[in-house]
Amino acid sequence: MIVRDRPGAFRLMLAWKGSVVPHILPHILLAGLFAAAITWVARHHYLEGIVQHTLLPFTLMGIVLSILLSVRNTATYNRWWEARQQWGYMVVEMRSLVRVGGIYLSPERRREIMMRALAHAHLLRGQLREEEVRADLPASLSADLVDRALSLRNPAAFMLQRAGDVVAEARRAGEVDSVAAAALDDHLHGMAEIQAASERIAQTPLPFAYTLLAHRTAYVYCYLLPFGLVSGVGWFTPVFTAIVAYTFFGLDRLSEQMEFPFGREANDLPLDAICRVHEISVAEALGDPAPEPLQPVAFELQ
Repeated sequence: MIVRDRPGAFRLMLAWKGSVVPHILPHILLAGLFAAAITWVARHHYLEGIVQHTLLPFTLMGIVLSILLSVRNTATYNRWWEARQQWGYMVVEMRSLVRVGGIYLSPERRREIMMRALAHAHLLRGQLREEEVRADLPASLSADLVDRALSLRNPAAFMLQRAGDVVAEARRAGEVDSVAAAALDDHLHGMAEIQAASERIAQTPLPFAYTLLAHRTAYVYCYLLPFGLVSGVGWFTPVFTAIVAYTFFGLDRLSEQMEFPFGREANDLPLDAICRVHEISVAEALGDPAPEPLQPVAFELQ
């Protein structure tokens, strides 16, 4: 995720980090070159009867395309924001679990359940990003437990079950009553709901036909636009075509990035930083040395 102060007007125009321009620049240049070719041909009177002398069809098509891209970007932003809310709730559940654990559990069991809950967050991050997270798991976890978790298809759910085992063992040993066990399990249940919501977002893309419609319409519009502009703006046709292509191609590409918010694109969620927040919360609650918060690198927070 891009984290930076808003630059001045001139620097804002030249900002590259976090922009979609690197992804769509070839398409912008191609549309501009195509517009230049159409302009050259029209200037030599080879397009008599083909070039449009009215922009009304392009105005109507542009309005429809703008609405389509706006609706699609709203849908993808809602997915991004829901994902951020869910991981924000995880911070609440983690801090609440360590607080309730301090009330009802012995220091040993409290530490054990928090290490497993912390491992659950890292494992969920690894599942969503399809990355190896063994090195990020708490060192106090047994190697057998870690190996068993990583051998499964859903290691995060397995580790959350093992966190529940701590509550069950304390209940069987008579260390907590049913009310305390229910209070602890309530926060584990909340973490399970967050995992389910994250998996739903990650595994349920927008309907492909919807994405294809917006993508095709944007390209058709940008490559037909020079025919409508050339009679009115002449050699400025490539410039205006490139600007329109930047807008529509950029919105199309941005919606693709935000559709899957758990990756490592510049505008995706900073799951590494959120997991570090968990580590700090747990360490400070347990009286351990807390790590430093992650800082943005080149304005990008992972």
